[in-house]
Amino acid sequence: MSYLKLKFEIAHFVLFLNKTQILFLSSQKERIGMKAQKGILGIYCRYIKRFLDIFLSIVLIALLSPLMLLIAVTVISESRGGAIFKQKRMGKNGKIFTCYKFRTMRVDAPHSTPARELGDPEKYLTRIGGFLRRSSLDELPQLFNVLRGDMSLVGPRPLICEETEIHRMRQMAGVYMLRPGITGLAQINGRNLLCDSEKIENDKLYLDNVRMRLDAKIIFMTVGCVVAGNGIINQNTKEK
Repeated sequence: MSYLKLKFEIAHFVLFLNKTQILFLSSQKERIGMKAQKGILGIYCRYIKRFLDIFLSIVLIALLSPLMLLIAVTVISESRGGAIFKQKRMGKNGKIFTCYKFRTMRVDAPHSTPARELGDPEKYLTRIGGFLRRSSLDELPQLFNVLRGDMSLVGPRPLICEETEIHRMRQMAGVYMLRPGITGLAQINGRNLLCDSEKIENDKLYLDNVRMRLDAKIIFMTVGCVVAGNGIINQNTKEK
C-alpha cells in the first residue's frame, strides 16, 4: 500500500509541475506579446497620441458645437427619426463600442448592411444625408468617441460587426492594436473605392509607420480629399 501511495504522490507532483510550467510559459508568452506590442507602437502611439486626441477633440467640439447643433436640428426637422445614428463597431483589441454619426438615411433602411450589399442605397438617403456624406460632416459626432477613448482622430476606420472577412484580415495583420480613427491612411488613398485587401494594406502600413508627422499629414490631406470629394460612395446602413 505504501508503495502504491508513493507512486500516486509522485504522479500527482509531476502533474503539478507540468501545470505550473504551462502557466509559467503562458504568462511569459503574454508578457512577450505585450512587450512586442509596446515596441511596435512606440512612445508616441502609447502616450502622446492619446493626449493629443483628448486635447484636440475638446477644442474641436467647442469650436464646432454651433455647427453640430445646426446639423442636428436640420436632420430632425427634415425627416422622421433622431439626429444621431448609433451603431456597434469594432474598436481597439476587437472590443465593440457604440459609434456616433449624424443620421443620413431614412429609418426604414436595412440594418447593419454594408452599402455594397444594398441594391440601391441612394433611395434610403434623406435630402440632407447626401450632402452630409459628401462633406463628411456626418462624422463630426465621432469627436465624442475620440474624447471617450473609443476612437482616435487618425487610425483605421471602425468596421461594423457584420464585416467578418475584413475583420479576420485585420486580426491577422495586427491592426486592432490601434484605436480606430475618424480618418486614416485608407481614407486619403481611395477611401471607399479601395477593395478590402487594399484597405488592409493601408491599415498595416499605418500600423508600421504611425508617427505624429504622419498623423498630421493624414489630417491635412483628409481636408483636401473631402473638399475634392475623392473616393466617396454611399457605405452605411440603417440609421435610427
